[in-house]
Amino acid sequence: MQETFEAWITPIMIGGLILFMGFIIWDLARKSRAGTFGTLMLFVVLGAGVLGYVFKVVITWLIERGGGV
Repeated sequence: MQETFEAWITPIMIGGLILFMGFIIWDLARKSRAGTFGTLMLFVVLGAGVLGYVFKVVITWLIERGGGV
């Protein structure tokens, strides 16, 4: 029961955290009046960590599946 709960709640919670982090970046850009280019740079630089995590998950899934990269 607990394993099943963890299997479906973990991706949901991580997805929610990623969305919340996107909101924080957007709010930071809005409050600092960063403009279009500044907002883009904030999302690129601060979002790179999230993108790295997503790549890690995908690569790990491919390796465990046996497909390789």
